[in-house]
Amino acid sequence: MNKRRVLLHVALAALLALGGCATAPVNPPITHADPTAGYRYETRAHYFQDTEDIVVLAFSGGGTRAAAFSYGVLEALKDTEVIGAKGERQRLLDSVHVVTGVSGGSFTALAYGLYGDRLFSEYEQRFLKRNVQGELIGRALNPIYWGPLSSPEWGRSELAADLYDEILFNGATFADLQRGKGPMIVATATDLSSGARFYYTQQMFDILCSDLSAVRLSRAAASSSGVPVVLSPVTIYNYGGTCGYKEPPLLTQIANSAAVARPAARALQQVKELRYYEDGKQRPYLHLVDGGVSDNLAMRAVLEILEEFEALRFQGARTPLDHARRLAVFVVNSLSTPPLDWDAEKSAPGTLDILLRATGVPIDHYSYEAVELLRDTAARWKFLRGIRDSGAIVGNDNPALAEVARAPNLEVYVIDVSFGALKNQEERAYLNELPTSFVLPSEAVDRLRAAAGTIVLESPDFQRYLKDMGERIVKTPAGKAAPAP
Repeated sequence: MNKRRVLLHVALAALLALGGCATAPVNPPITHADPTAGYRYETRAHYFQDTEDIVVLAFSGGGTRAAAFSYGVLEALKDTEVIGAKGERQRLLDSVHVVTGVSGGSFTALAYGLYGDRLFSEYEQRFLKRNVQGELIGRALNPIYWGPLSSPEWGRSELAADLYDEILFNGATFADLQRGKGPMIVATATDLSSGARFYYTQQMFDILCSDLSAVRLSRAAASSSGVPVVLSPVTIYNYGGTCGYKEPPLLTQIANSAAVARPAARALQQVKELRYYEDGKQRPYLHLVDGGVSDNLAMRAVLEILEEFEALRFQGARTPLDHARRLAVFVVNSLSTPPLDWDAEKSAPGTLDILLRATGVPIDHYSYEAVELLRDTAARWKFLRGIRDSGAIVGNDNPALAEVARAPNLEVYVIDVSFGALKNQEERAYLNELPTSFVLPSEAVDRLRAAAGTIVLESPDFQRYLKDMGERIVKTPAGKAAPAP
């Protein structure tokens, strides 16, 4: 066992020794659910402009490793400029519509939503190159905090949220994100009771009859990165059933179509999970833990939206995505796969090693399947469009061909930004050895950032997307070669 892992195990043990407490709920109720107000997709004006192109960044979990790697993608998009067919020139970063984040990736996503371009002058020192893990452990071992930590109203994740406020978020809430002009930011946690994904959007908080605008960004980050057992759950109030909330018509349509459309049957599961929160009397509290437990790539939200879109298209219903023609999803996956020497040793791995491996392997495997499902969806739609556009079904009234006739016109580009896509084998091996923790050497942070930019520019899917957009790169990050036209 190397020195880094020993230190990590000591850190985990120190936190575990403090015992578990739930955190105090601090999300106020609302008296009326207004579907036109609050931090939601519909109120981000730029999101619903009549653009044919939508760009989504999905930032995975993985502690500082994930935060730095996703930050490198933001830097690369900021420093890369393209010129379109009409001669317009813009930064690629300015074309991003949505940024989703989970665990370590949620820090970068939320901080970018809060700071905008100012992030690029502050994030490195305020968070990435800071020993956040050491500061958190230091506070947990400080007698000053033992009193609050022993209270059932204040736990380890609350201590973490306060630290994140001091070093990064400055007490900002989702109201501050709403006032900003950047892309929609979606941080994801996991409902400990149901295992469902929990999104920090006002759509979700409408069901809870609660006001997201008052929720601190630091608490969203704390819940999204709250590793079960090591950190306590973040607890919020559920006032469901007290504000006249009505399910959006599109969700009702999906529920009604489940009997005839397989895509709707999958999307229906999300509808059921959302309806689960509507009765606050039966479920007055929600306990949230690390979003990586349910979605370590922060891209299930994208899959769910596409499944809903497909189901509604099957019904012939209009959807907010009807105007879109291209969807580029940057899957920023900081999963590391260090080689194991277990099979070379006669003695069995230790208990903590087994625990970490047993919890991580299913999550990593599920993440791989999520990416492939997205690729399968893109391929299926393209195949169906090809059949439809060939004219082979003209005049055929067979209802079974409805799926072909209503195939989405949306071309999906899955841009893989992961260590495995890095051509430099030595650099790939180095990155794969980096631990999942909230402290990394400065050199590691810099190499993660540089690798992210290299992978983006070299991605064949990224180059294909630019070509189909009719755009060409006219400026790249310093030291990076532009892809061949």
